[in-house]
Amino acid sequence: MGHLITVATCSLNQWALDFKGNLARTLESIRIAKERGATLRIGPELEITGYGCADHFLEGDTYLHSWEVLGQILTSKEAEGMLLDLGMPVMHKNVKYNCRIIIQDSKILLIRPKMFMANDGNYRELRWFTPWSKQRTTEEYYLPRMIQKITGQTTVPIGDAVIATHDTCIGVEMCEELFTPNSPHIGLSLDGVEIITNSSGSHHELRKLHTRMELIKEATLKSGGIYLYANQQGCDGDRLYYDGCALIVVNGEVVAQGSQFSIGDVEVVTATIDLEDIRSFRSACSRGIQAASSHSYRRIQANMALSDGRLEDNPAIRPTVVKPVFYHTPEEEISLGPACWLWDYLRRSKTSGFFLPLSGGIDSCATATIVASMCRLVVRSCAKGDQQTIADARHVTGETAETGYIPTDPQEFASRIFHTCYMGTKNSSNDTRARAKELAESIGSYHVDLNMDTVVAALQALFTLVTGKTPAFRAHGGSNVENLALQNIQARLRMVIAYIFAQLLPWVRGRPGSLLVLGSANVDECLRGYFTKYDCSSADINPIGGISKSDLRRFIAYAQLAFNMPILESFLDATPTAELEPITENYVQADEVDMGMTYDELTEFGRLRKVYKCGPYSMFTKLVHLWSDKLAVSEVAVKVKRFFFYYSINRHKMTTLTPAYHAESYSPDDNRFDLRPFLYNASWSWQFEKIDRTVLVLEKEQEELKKSK
Repeated sequence: MGHLITVATCSLNQWALDFKGNLARTLESIRIAKERGATLRIGPELEITGYGCADHFLEGDTYLHSWEVLGQILTSKEAEGMLLDLGMPVMHKNVKYNCRIIIQDSKILLIRPKMFMANDGNYRELRWFTPWSKQRTTEEYYLPRMIQKITGQTTVPIGDAVIATHDTCIGVEMCEELFTPNSPHIGLSLDGVEIITNSSGSHHELRKLHTRMELIKEATLKSGGIYLYANQQGCDGDRLYYDGCALIVVNGEVVAQGSQFSIGDVEVVTATIDLEDIRSFRSACSRGIQAASSHSYRRIQANMALSDGRLEDNPAIRPTVVKPVFYHTPEEEISLGPACWLWDYLRRSKTSGFFLPLSGGIDSCATATIVASMCRLVVRSCAKGDQQTIADARHVTGETAETGYIPTDPQEFASRIFHTCYMGTKNSSNDTRARAKELAESIGSYHVDLNMDTVVAALQALFTLVTGKTPAFRAHGGSNVENLALQNIQARLRMVIAYIFAQLLPWVRGRPGSLLVLGSANVDECLRGYFTKYDCSSADINPIGGISKSDLRRFIAYAQLAFNMPILESFLDATPTAELEPITENYVQADEVDMGMTYDELTEFGRLRKVYKCGPYSMFTKLVHLWSDKLAVSEVAVKVKRFFFYYSINRHKMTTLTPAYHAESYSPDDNRFDLRPFLYNASWSWQFEKIDRTVLVLEKEQEELKKSK
């Protein structure tokens, strides 16, 4: 006979400081796990507070309310008869820790602090927490009096220990600890720990899931064991979308996998596993030799068994079978991640919908298509009977339960919550105006088509009245300074118009509330600074601000078929243009010509600058080889210097960048991810001179090589 156990992990859409909502979602996940027969349930990192509390983790109230919530869980019926792994911050000896709280039947068994902190990229855990540095060591933690009354305990162990039940042993590995070279799961496995839990707050980034998945599988592929991975899922209150994908892995193989993207609040993943499979997997001689000499962890006794005789006595119950890992394509990731993020932001901000300036170009088209995807997800969730989604949809649309409104058609739902506007001038083309109108019709948005020439003319007239000077476009004989200023007038007026329409359109339609303004600047344009500061890229939120132009084009090509939107093909065929200058027989404004570089080149620059940590010279030396088949050495130098010049003179724009969905590893977001000066010496004289000297050397070597042949 084997030893069958059922275990549960989950993805929860927690919200920073929403203690009431977080408690309800946590209890619901415990209830579902228990209903499915699980005896062990783990949840996401810091699930009681929400992961994204940031500097609120420095406040005493956050710790007080965490204990209050834990007290309610300890006394809940849902928690009875289960071993629960919960996440919250704990202060011990005046030091703040990010902890797991292991509880069983109204008792706290162990407080396990995080030992290795995530402190790069979007993470700043060392700002709020201290890592537990005493490996395999515990101390006594004095419980708050309100918890003592519930548990009957005065102190409990805090530190690096494991839980021993009657039939197995459980250890904890938290988020970043998995990503470190000497991860805790190695020592835990060698000490006989058979189940390892990992509670995480891991955010979505395009093409990142493969890395996480391989690390999780690898954790038990060599050492054997059961690995339970829990993650937050949703918008926690900032730029990140936590992408769920709760996992249960046995001996390096996935037996259960949750969704990566969902607008649901609670998703529980369970599996039935035979503990004997772990023991037989670990029978290798070399493993035994290492395990026999490994250092031991303190074992905290849990007076229970995870295995259930009813499972073993029922021949019809089988262990969960291995299943192939599921990955979304990058195009699917773009269609789902930002859409879920938008829905969370919309419903939690208590606004009435979105307003989007539609230019007829591919960027605003991508933003609109993501909103269309969001509407599809809402309708699909409502069709499944998700009561939370139905309640949120009614609130956003101003409906009540009495009306019985349930979204059943994405276009009809879009007509209620999505507002688009084409803001044309005499520099706009009929093509972009027509594309914007057809796209709005395809999605179902409430669309406004207007000309703003009178507003532009009024501002120009004011300037002329005050200064006596009349600026002209370059096409009409004006200087570059005049030309740029006249473009910026149009761009900035669009931002002003966007906000007045966002505030008043619901009133015009006889509906309550106001609208969130959506931005549409992509990550490459932000990196280069190819947008006007305080133009309509200045918005409330931006779903594509962390996505490259190349990926957006691939997403639109995917959505054309997946969403049955033929109009999207015309956006793929169009030349990207700002349409801020007069169109003449000899000149039509084109983005890549204006920038002096292609969008694909910008993506390359961005990855080398951020991911590979290249300055101007090291970027040049890399690209000389990477681009040797298409550009001369001197041409590579010109492009690198041009990029760094425009990047540096425009870096100040990142300080006012609209909060954008984080999706790309080279995002220039100045808020937390990419910390740089915003006043540069744009001449880069030392760096550029070294590039120039290297160009001369390389060209001379190439010339001598040609002569030798």
